[in-house]
Amino acid sequence: MTMKTPCFPKPLMFCYFLVLLLAGCGGKTAGNKTQNADTEVESQASETAHSNKKILFFGDSLTAGYGLEESQAFPALVQQRIDSLGLNYTVINAGLSGETTASGKNRLEWVLEDDVDIVIIELGANDGLRGIPLTETEANLQSMVDHVQSELPNAKIILAGMMIPPNMGPEYTGTFERIFPKLATSEGINLIPFLLENVAGIPELNQGDGIHPTVEGQKLVADNVWEVLSPLL
Repeated sequence: MTMKTPCFPKPLMFCYFLVLLLAGCGGKTAGNKTQNADTEVESQASETAHSNKKILFFGDSLTAGYGLEESQAFPALVQQRIDSLGLNYTVINAGLSGETTASGKNRLEWVLEDDVDIVIIELGANDGLRGIPLTETEANLQSMVDHVQSELPNAKIILAGMMIPPNMGPEYTGTFERIFPKLATSEGINLIPFLLENVAGIPELNQGDGIHPTVEGQKLVADNVWEVLSPLL
């Protein structure tokens, strides 16, 4: 289910072959059967095409699974849980390493599909690590939420909360952390309080850079996401 590539199931291909065969036999009865079969095939094809709901994970290297296989990143782990429960959702991993809220704001339009049901926005960490003005980060996140609400008014939005090391000083760090719950409250959207809860700062759960989770760390991140996502499914 992870892959999005559409295809006709084999039963539908067989139905089309049967329709053509009956049409070649002629006669009123064959014509009626052909019309009924054709209608049934179209109905089944339409149902298949619209059966899967979509969850868009839009973020930076944390979402992309930096240093790991994409199948080991938390969006793929969330897909595995969805599949194990028989839920009808397909996860789209739109993570891009190095993404800031500014570049994400510009890229969102290109990845936001009309039939996405849930959008998870995971951006801001790179802003904080680079000391980008907090007003800019907040404005960019607000812009992305506004864009989703405008383009997909029925979609549910989850904002991934983030924290950063105290390198920039307590005022910057504290204000940065408060951006996420403030925006979630004002817009009435769902919030993951801290995406890297129980992972950040724990050496054995992070790669050598001390920032990106290991395979085991990604499993815990998936837990944090699932706690907020699962009630929406």
